[in-house]
Amino acid sequence: MTASLPQQGATAGDPSQPAEARGHKIRRRALTLLIIGLLIGVPAGYLVISAAQSRDSGKDKEAKYAATGLTRDWPSKVQRRLYQVPMPHPSGMVASYETNNWKTSRLYVQFQTPVRNLDVFLHDMGVTRADLKKDDITISARDQKITGWIFTRPGPWYGLTHKQKSPKPTQDVVVNLADPRNPFFYVVSRTVP
Repeated sequence: MTASLPQQGATAGDPSQPAEARGHKIRRRALTLLIIGLLIGVPAGYLVISAAQSRDSGKDKEAKYAATGLTRDWPSKVQRRLYQVPMPHPSGMVASYETNNWKTSRLYVQFQTPVRNLDVFLHDMGVTRADLKKDDITISARDQKITGWIFTRPGPWYGLTHKQKSPKPTQDVVVNLADPRNPFFYVVSRTVP
């Protein structure tokens, strides 16, 4: 007696093939459905999570840039480099605010630092103490309104405007020497895109 070999090209409905066990068929279909579910579900889940994170990030940025006035924080290194505001170390009472529009971008910074940093700051900006003029409030009324700066408190007050050729920024600086050991600086640096 010889065993019959399956014929080439036999199909699942071919009576010469043994029938697939019912349990095996169910497991195979379940595995196929699981794979299809993962192929669809994982990317869809990723998109949902990504969209939620993007929306939250947008809300955070919107809140940050909708804020008006100064925020008690150092300007970023990129902002300091772009607007050429060399922040001396150590500095305290630091606050900053940036505004941007199609015409002009501005960085507002205030800080207090030991008097030994006065010349360092001015030198790093490209000016000297001789450029400071007594009672010269160089920061405009518009910029004072945006920041809430009031230059009527006891002084003496000194100011300067450091004009540079575009694209370099122009800086308006006001220094309060009411505490001669720890001058207080107010800086508005503006660039034209």
